[in-house]
Amino acid sequence: MAKARSPSLHATLSPSLAVETPPRLGDLRPGRRFESMNVPDLPQRQTLSFLMRRLREAGIQPRTQLGQNFLIDLNLLGLLAQTAELSPRDVVLEIGTGTGALTTLMAPQVAAVVTVELDPHLFRLAAEEIHGLANVRMLNLDALAGKHRFHPEVLQAVREALDVDPARRFKLVANLPYNVATPILTNLLALEAPPQSMTVTIQKEVADRIAARPGTKDYGALSVWVQSQCRVRWVRTMAPSVFWPRPKVSSAIVQIVLDEELRGRIPDRAFFHDFLRGLFLHRRKFLRSQLLTAARLLAPADRRDAVDKAVVDGLLASTDLCGEKRAEELDVTTLLALAEAVRARLAD
Repeated sequence: MAKARSPSLHATLSPSLAVETPPRLGDLRPGRRFESMNVPDLPQRQTLSFLMRRLREAGIQPRTQLGQNFLIDLNLLGLLAQTAELSPRDVVLEIGTGTGALTTLMAPQVAAVVTVELDPHLFRLAAEEIHGLANVRMLNLDALAGKHRFHPEVLQAVREALDVDPARRFKLVANLPYNVATPILTNLLALEAPPQSMTVTIQKEVADRIAARPGTKDYGALSVWVQSQCRVRWVRTMAPSVFWPRPKVSSAIVQIVLDEELRGRIPDRAFFHDFLRGLFLHRRKFLRSQLLTAARLLAPADRRDAVDKAVVDGLLASTDLCGEKRAEELDVTTLLALAEAVRARLAD
């Protein structure tokens, strides 16, 4: 996980969307303990010395190409779990089991954990550590079945755990591998029944994009997709030194909480998702050109030639927008209205 910059992120994004700054949590340097927070006992297996010894015994080297950077600050591991506000009715999805440190921390607090690990060597090591936890289901597979779709076996495992009791709640809590953080979050929000909350460590660069405000360099399709459905809380920025192997970038703990009222403003989420991808495809172009690209991509193949500049000018006029603006200047509410105008025009 990693990111960089931006004190301005800890501020209101729009009248209905905010990045919230939590109360000060004190000095969380390695070796310091949570004195006043209700944090469960921390597993001791995620220290640097333990990890190096355990992986050496198993003949495993961390695979940075798979985004394997282990969180070795036990205080921050506890903060990640504590921020998720876990309860006995939660079904938690964890992507990136690692050595099972977060898994074993969460399992006693929740109804069920579905944890997914791609690396077969780490999977076997974690299975030894997690052995005996009856409410943990381990899957050795890629959580994604392509860039835009979750693996059906992962979703099925979550559904089966949720179906045990209608009062159960779906949450994502994970130290997400760097290379899949964005598609994991994006695809979960595309589900009909997404997680109630997603509490994750991610690259600070990705966190910057998620929490960015209109008119900033980080504001784009990811910002709008998340903020159109959720409230974002920036919990903690983390230095590279709290991970092993040490990444080259900073990271952040971010909590993304589903807001059904916000989500209800999107009549067709699949269309809106594709609209955003097309609109922000060429960031430096003006809105008139960006909108032409997006509308043509969304139009049926046999009608794309009919989507011309005159159509785009009509769409801009109907939404009272200037074609010489750029998409990155428009707030979430404006983009929702523009997407609906395009959808209605293409349906004619």
